[in-house]
Amino acid sequence: MRRVEVVAPNFKRRLSGVTSTIVQLIPLQARATGVAALGPGLPEDLPKMRWWQVPALLTKPAERPFRIWHARRNTEMLAGIIAKHVFRAPLRLVFTSAAQRDHRAYTKWLIRRMDAVVATSARSGSFLKVPHKVVMHGIDVERFHPPRGIGDDWAATGLPGRYGIGCFGRIRHQKGTDLFIAAMVELLPRYPDWTALVFGRVTTEHGAFADALRDRVREAGLGDRIRFMGEVPDVAPWYRCVTLCVAPSRNEGFGLTPLEAMATGTATVASDAGAYAEMIVPGETGAVVPAGEGRALTGAIEAYMADPAMAKQQGEAARAHVTARFALAREADALAEVYEGLWKGEA
Repeated sequence: MRRVEVVAPNFKRRLSGVTSTIVQLIPLQARATGVAALGPGLPEDLPKMRWWQVPALLTKPAERPFRIWHARRNTEMLAGIIAKHVFRAPLRLVFTSAAQRDHRAYTKWLIRRMDAVVATSARSGSFLKVPHKVVMHGIDVERFHPPRGIGDDWAATGLPGRYGIGCFGRIRHQKGTDLFIAAMVELLPRYPDWTALVFGRVTTEHGAFADALRDRVREAGLGDRIRFMGEVPDVAPWYRCVTLCVAPSRNEGFGLTPLEAMATGTATVASDAGAYAEMIVPGETGAVVPAGEGRALTGAIEAYMADPAMAKQQGEAARAHVTARFALAREADALAEVYEGLWKGEA
């Protein structure tokens, strides 16, 4: 514990976007900083501290005047505040905000007690009433890479058609899965070379919503060309197989799907929810439409289905764009600057 300089709490057992960020980011951060996660449901090989080691937070690390507690949820901010102000632990508190809405009074109270605040996009930063630094999420561009030869393309899937179009994420109204299905029901009869794939988990509370989507596909006679793939162990190969990715969310915190798709060389049509509009260069790496507007989404998708060569060209540009601006190392470096600023006594 004396080597642990940064603690990244993760107080949610179920996999979420925050958890995914922590899991991907910490191994990279650990190359330069003593960092450890704290919480349930984390991979065994991830650098982490155990619950029985929490009392060690009351002592200073070996080479720093205090530790950094980097929270990403309200519960984690509260835990840091209690540790620092009640138990007098030598901590400085950092919070990363991805919310795209005005914060409630309680959250604002928590945020005002942070020593540094990070926003994951300019849009999320616009809702903060305190000084902050924008650090957009990055992704592992080695894991999410373009196809590398035979067997890493659509033909290898054994699915119908010559081109695939994918919608990735949990199946629910918030994610706009119904907008994607509506677009496919309209477009696929006009474009017989394309097959649509829907990836993602269906939780109990959204079961009826998913069942209604399957019923609509069945009634349209498109069961062979609109496939519900469920939650797959590794989504990266599927990004490489499809020619176009669609991210139709009605609302989103940050949303990594477009970055993951573009890193594999796949153009993306996305709504302007979350930080999507700050990731995509319209007309160069994909297209952005207003969130919740089904007609605009359908029109944007059709432009790529009608011209697969354009989709391929923009996918190649997307890979270069993500590698240059959204590599995970850039996020790690930017957070390191925030930490160093605190250790140097900067507000």
